[in-house]
Amino acid sequence: MKKMKTKKIITKRFRKTGTGKIMHRTQGMRHLRSNKNKSRQRRQNKSQVVTTRAFARMISQHL
Repeated sequence: MKKMKTKKIITKRFRKTGTGKIMHRTQGMRHLRSNKNKSRQRRQNKSQVVTTRAFARMISQHL
């Protein structure tokens, strides 16, 4: 049986931490940042954990 290939788009958008959590960049931070207040921008600068269990399981299969 062949080895399953990794999905390249998933490896670019998500990463797995040492403890096994799936992290992703926050949406809405590419442009139009002048309309967003500074506290919101600081909060969205950090990577966030994928919280949906089924979604995280699906992503981890392709990483």
